[in-house]
Amino acid sequence: MELKKLSLEELEQMTYGEITELILTEKGTKMKIVDIFKKICKLLNMSDAEFEAKIADFFELVSTDKKFIILDKGYCDLRRKHTPKVVIEDEEIDDVEVDADEEEIDENKETDDNQEDIFYDNSSEEDDVDTDDDELDDFLIVDDEEEAGM
Repeated sequence: MELKKLSLEELEQMTYGEITELILTEKGTKMKIVDIFKKICKLLNMSDAEFEAKIADFFELVSTDKKFIILDKGYCDLRRKHTPKVVIEDEEIDDVEVDADEEEIDENKETDDNQEDIFYDNSSEEDDVDTDDDELDDFLIVDDEEEAGM
């Protein structure tokens, strides 16, 4: 749909968002929000007073409508033209560094084998402390109502 081919009646039935989308599509580039609304006012034969009265509402529409994106310095454009670019860079691993790391690991392995594991439990099951099921016999159960004196 082209703006030039639309009649005043057709434009009046459209929302500001729809007209803005057409303007930005035809322009093909970003525009200042104020300039977009001036163009809408011109298309709809609106006065300067109407421009001033409705510019804040138009700005709110553009900033909340998901079709548009607000850019620096008062510019606006269609969001679909500004998709984020994700760049994934592969880190190159230097063969020399890998070899050095492998040597370190091998050296550590040899020394680890010679050391005694300090976390190894040498005790037998007989050394384990025998616990009775009656551990809770010393506890007294107090009812909240009894404690309050009821």
